[in-house]
Amino acid sequence: MPPRPTRAPLHPHRVPRTPLLSHPHSTRVPVTVGDPTAPSRPAEHQHCRHNPLRDEWVLVSAHRVRRPWRGHLEQPPSEDVPRWDPANPLCPGATRANGEVNPHYEGTFVFPNDFPALQPDSPAPGDSDHPLFQAAAARGVMCFHPWSDLTLPLMSLTEIRTVINAWAELAAELGASYPWVQIFENKGEMMGCSNPHPHCQVWASSFLPNEARLEERTQRQYRDRHGVPMLLEYAEQEARRKERLVVENDDWLVVVPYWATWPFQTLLLPRRHVLRLQDLCDSERDSLASIMQRLLIKYDNLFQVSFPYSMGWHGAPTGPHLQEDCGHWQLHAHYYPPLLRSATVRKFMVGYEMLAQAQRDLTPEQAAERLRSLPEVHYKQRQRDVEGCGA
Repeated sequence: MPPRPTRAPLHPHRVPRTPLLSHPHSTRVPVTVGDPTAPSRPAEHQHCRHNPLRDEWVLVSAHRVRRPWRGHLEQPPSEDVPRWDPANPLCPGATRANGEVNPHYEGTFVFPNDFPALQPDSPAPGDSDHPLFQAAAARGVMCFHPWSDLTLPLMSLTEIRTVINAWAELAAELGASYPWVQIFENKGEMMGCSNPHPHCQVWASSFLPNEARLEERTQRQYRDRHGVPMLLEYAEQEARRKERLVVENDDWLVVVPYWATWPFQTLLLPRRHVLRLQDLCDSERDSLASIMQRLLIKYDNLFQVSFPYSMGWHGAPTGPHLQEDCGHWQLHAHYYPPLLRSATVRKFMVGYEMLAQAQRDLTPEQAAERLRSLPEVHYKQRQRDVEGCGA
């Protein structure tokens, strides 16, 4: 790998491009076949792309997706999930592990995690006797939404809007005290979801986690050097170029990032400069519900399954940082889905990815084109329509 430059190097025979969308000419990986002097074609030839948000490189090897697969096959998610199950601790009226009984809620329902990774009454760790062994205190809470047989793409826009309101309220409430509030959803067993019920989690910590500290540094450095928030400029660039665009509306756009690591990874961005979820106006929350539904329907339609992913929101730090200049930040959401070829073949981040750097098996442009071309009517709704016509 080349050293990480302040500004990504340019190919000597290419037109200069924005530093947000660059790959070095010196990263050609040796191959045993083909003409090394032939022009590089990103859809066929390996190359590296720089991720300015994480200040790291991603190896793109689109030709690898054609290799035969005889490895592990995942079990497709179950389509037979009961709407209400008294044994499911997230259902209305169910008894949770701590003995508490859920109310018969009809909308969103927020309660403390019965098994939190971040405990509010945990004592602070003692001082370390060596700089290689350090720890920090943390706290946490969890957020849920009802009805086991529904997921976000199958919910109404009003229901999704209610979830967004709850996210914003929790972000503001916890952000008044905590430096970082992490809202995230793990969807599907493949992503470690322990209950077949639509829910998300909210963890509030007394410190900035690794990803937050990294994005704090890279976004601040970018604004200092270029005078504009990184992701605001990136959204403008992607809206103009279109090749990685998946869906868009007046307030938001979704792209497969130029530097995407996971096969169908996407980045959800506002068009205007917004620091935090709680800063969104009513119309932006309405349009956010719409674009989330459109994206997630496309995800489900890709392989006609309930598409697994981990997603989460990143915005400007809170707590003591509310009084600081955080103008280098731009609110955004990451979606990280693992599926690669089908509902049963996933991308594994092992070997080279764990020990050297991230690598992907199709270009972001190819992934965006596949998602963009999918219908925005959910496959289950189309099936119901067909059954209704045949009745």
